[in-house]
Amino acid sequence: MRVNSIAAGAVLALSVIVVPGVAQAGPALTTVASGLDNPRGLAFGADGALYVAEAGRGGAGPCFPGPEGEACFGESGAVSRVTHGGVRRVVTGLPSIAAPTGRNAIGPSDVSAQGPLYFTVGLGADPARRAQLPPLAQQASGWLLRDKHHGWRQVADVAGFEATANPDGGAPDSNPQSLLGTHHGFLVADAGGNSLVRVAPNGQLSTVAVFPDQLVDAPPFLGLPPGTKIPSQAVPTSVVRGPDGAYYVGTLTGFPFVPGTARVFRVVPGQAPTVHASGFTNIIDLAFGPNGKLYVLEIAHNGLLSGDETGALVQVSRDGTKKVVASDGLVAPGGLAIRGRSAFVSNCGTCVGTGTVVRIPL
Repeated sequence: MRVNSIAAGAVLALSVIVVPGVAQAGPALTTVASGLDNPRGLAFGADGALYVAEAGRGGAGPCFPGPEGEACFGESGAVSRVTHGGVRRVVTGLPSIAAPTGRNAIGPSDVSAQGPLYFTVGLGADPARRAQLPPLAQQASGWLLRDKHHGWRQVADVAGFEATANPDGGAPDSNPQSLLGTHHGFLVADAGGNSLVRVAPNGQLSTVAVFPDQLVDAPPFLGLPPGTKIPSQAVPTSVVRGPDGAYYVGTLTGFPFVPGTARVFRVVPGQAPTVHASGFTNIIDLAFGPNGKLYVLEIAHNGLLSGDETGALVQVSRDGTKKVVASDGLVAPGGLAIRGRSAFVSNCGTCVGTGTVVRIPL
């Protein structure tokens, strides 16, 4: 596990205390789905339905020490389909590792639904740790999977690629998060590996980009001399394609999760990534609207160590101007999708049974 990122890039395996019923201001948040377990990435399908990756609620075990305390394994991860008729889990029995309460799960993290369903399953650990987990985790955690008759089959071992290629050269760590379908396979943001990897149609993996650490002020509780700088990892959590054809990647940042240090990188394959926009806090997802504006979803608007679980949806105009579209009412949000003049956000992304998807007018 990479010490500097605390949970080794185990995005959303975080000690965020979620308080339901946060007072609401700004645009009205309309609930379109409820009853979800740790809801994360969202995607609209070719059928018009909205699909949600649910990281699950862990299970009965085995249990073992995790980066945020005891963690228990289960088969409660799922992918759900949301329509006007309600919510239906269309893929079930996926790995889920969570606190004994079921909160802060690591499991299914994102979904692509423009044809067959594809989805990533997180790991948040050194890939070698899989050998110590139950067979289901060995076969699915850290993988890109595909729906097969409401089951699944393996497509690409993202964590295995981290173990052998280790693009950023750090201690091996993998946590596949955001998934983007392309004409030539898929792109996966590996939050643990600090990398963007390509999955070819034949399942072969290659490195597209690596995202650098940055130096930040050491928090006082570490007891270091004033002015000491420490490295903070990038922790890429999201990848989308921009109107210009380039890829855009948002970063959560690693420990100490300093507010204002999260960045959006622009990636052109074959070139080093460049910073497109900065000044964000703990980015968890990105999307472009029909007007070409970039929307950035922050899981914790005031920082993951602030004790405040309020997230934010931020609009970035083409000239770089930022505007908070919604914040109050967003509680540890986990995923973002845009259709027309509406943003859809998986809300309460660390909650068990009370996670939702909300619609926000843009």
